[in-house]
Amino acid sequence: MHSCRALDPVGIGTPCSFPCQVGHLLRPSSTFRLGLLLLTPKSISDITSYSLFAGTLRYPLTTTTTKHRSPCRQVTSAPTMLPQNPVVADICATFIAGGVALFFLLLWEETAKRGVFDQKLNRKFVHVSIGLVFMLCWPLFSSGLQGAFLASLTPGINIFRMLLLGLGIWKDEATVKSMSRYGDYRELLRGPLYYATTITLACIIYWRTSPIAIALICNLCAGDGLADIIGRRFGTRKIPYNRNKSIVGSVAMASAGFLTSIGYMHYFSRFGFVQESWGMVLGFLVVSLASALVESLPISTDLDDNLTVPLTSILVGSLVF
Repeated sequence: MHSCRALDPVGIGTPCSFPCQVGHLLRPSSTFRLGLLLLTPKSISDITSYSLFAGTLRYPLTTTTTKHRSPCRQVTSAPTMLPQNPVVADICATFIAGGVALFFLLLWEETAKRGVFDQKLNRKFVHVSIGLVFMLCWPLFSSGLQGAFLASLTPGINIFRMLLLGLGIWKDEATVKSMSRYGDYRELLRGPLYYATTITLACIIYWRTSPIAIALICNLCAGDGLADIIGRRFGTRKIPYNRNKSIVGSVAMASAGFLTSIGYMHYFSRFGFVQESWGMVLGFLVVSLASALVESLPISTDLDDNLTVPLTSILVGSLVF
């Protein structure tokens, strides 16, 4: 009984941890050595994992024949969803993202129908959750315009849905109750319509490689949503220049938008979409503070903060990122 040596990426034999009946050392073939000479650092860096690349090519490029196959485990790359057909993969990802968003919409519609929460609180649960869970699905899509466009279909459909409901063409009391402050279907032509439009445009224009998209959606969803929830419950001290807003609500908005942005920065960096840094963290802090300040102004009450907060995130984000 001997120990076999599995060929490593540079042609140096390393002992195998499995017993083997092959009584010789596997030598690299001339084809394999020539392939190594042709590999440049750039071409190697394009491979997702160098070790996976080496493991995949370990045995097929050896010329020495053996009587028995070595039981050494061959490393293969991680499976991906329909990698041979990116169009079909993106279509599948679209259905998954749409299904996740639909699940939460139906959940909050059901709680609104049953009166589980106060109507305004139920509305804010919709506001906080939909955009954030949708952004969690972005890594399912391919890079480039195709992935961004197909991903944007999920919030894009809601634009037409809000228009139909807000104009009274389509009747859906549960949806109106879960997304409006006072149960008036015409309210859907303002805040909910701005919300769906903002997320759709952020997806198409900035996509997942831009910190502006992260800051925009996190401040709109987590920041603005929690500002209202915390402000209504604990906001006894009002802001002097806007008695409709509270100090604790503005602090909650800046904190929630900032912390959620950091969380998504780390999440997207795990997939290689962004490179997390202290500079990006500082940028998120500036955008969150600016968004909270604008949200506290009377103009946000007049125009709707679902419009002013995204615009502020885009303008300030373009300066700091």
